[in-house]
Amino acid sequence: MNKKIRQTLAAFIVLSVMTFFSAGAFAKNTDPPRTGHINGRTVVAGVLSLLIWPGIGQAINNNKGEKVLTHALIGIFPPYRFWSGYDGLVDRQGGYWKGRI
Repeated sequence: MNKKIRQTLAAFIVLSVMTFFSAGAFAKNTDPPRTGHINGRTVVAGVLSLLIWPGIGQAINNNKGEKVLTHALIGIFPPYRFWSGYDGLVDRQGGYWKGRI
């Protein structure tokens, strides 16, 4: 792998992790978490689910184990990797298969 690509990827991962851990540090939010909204945590979840492995983003978003497993298994196929990334980005709870995926 090219040195410049490795440096860019490393910088992207570091910035993503920093965003993930600092998202709640600036203001105290007493509202319950809402689904379907994008914030720092969901951006990291979507990126990890798209680039690393589907299902990681759903685990970060505290989805049920059945949904995480389904994303991890179906994510082997390329079109579903994009679906998993989007699903992690918007923190969509529930799903279309009997409300479980």
